[in-house]
Amino acid sequence: MSSRRSFIKTSALLSAGVLAAPSLLAADKKYIGLQLYTIRDAMQKTPEAGLARVAGIGYNSVEGATYSGSEKFYGMDAPAFKKVLKQNGLDMISCHYSLGEENPANKGTILNGWDKAVDEAAKVGIKYMVCAYLTPKERGGLDHYKKLAADFNKAGELCARAGIQFCYHNHDFEFIGQDGKYPYEILLANTDKKLVKMEMDIYWVSKAKQDPIALFKQNPDRFPLWHVKDMDSTPRASFTEVGNGVIDFKKIFAQAKKSGMKYFFVEQDMTPGDPFESITKSFKYIKNNLV
Repeated sequence: MSSRRSFIKTSALLSAGVLAAPSLLAADKKYIGLQLYTIRDAMQKTPEAGLARVAGIGYNSVEGATYSGSEKFYGMDAPAFKKVLKQNGLDMISCHYSLGEENPANKGTILNGWDKAVDEAAKVGIKYMVCAYLTPKERGGLDHYKKLAADFNKAGELCARAGIQFCYHNHDFEFIGQDGKYPYEILLANTDKKLVKMEMDIYWVSKAKQDPIALFKQNPDRFPLWHVKDMDSTPRASFTEVGNGVIDFKKIFAQAKKSGMKYFFVEQDMTPGDPFESITKSFKYIKNNLV
């Protein structure tokens, strides 16, 4: 009888605890994501087969490379693409987009046809829409970065109405000083913290001789997305598989809460051989050492 009373009492306390903090029992799904640019050739040829191989390795989420309003999602419209993702047990958490300033004829970019891009993203279930890259002609001086910040705020407003978060993905050129400031500082300071978050590419931040953890501390909760790729020890500091290079990911992952990180994606812009072999090595290291 006493054991039954204890069970009932414990169950009641546990139930109350769940009401206060449901994550105690329903732990968040652990996502290990892949940026599909890494396997861009396979996605160009046979996207369905490429996604199946990604899922077979163990990845459960993906981030799309640059979406185009004309090319859609790897040649598929939103419902068809969502169906392929579901068949492989994958979630498309995020997708990359172009600014569209240099080529205004391109649709589905931040500056041209953004409303359509947001609608299509919502149909797929995308949670984050990310400005992937600024071409050399789209960078300019600090005043131009202030204009870009205003453009990002507008894009973020449209995303927010659809329940989507807008982000900006860095490379290393944002850390080339201009008049005593970095363009990255301008973007951080002149964008709305709620409307515009950052996807930190840890490799490129490190390549620019910046400290990811220092940026987290200076801008807490601003980095819900990370790109996780390693840097080799050669003079070229090239891309390599996660765990095969010099970046201390254990130390960086220990600051995930401070940064506001929700999801991360493996990306390796170039691989020495079959990219599927490289993403398999990265997956195994991450699963065994980081999550």
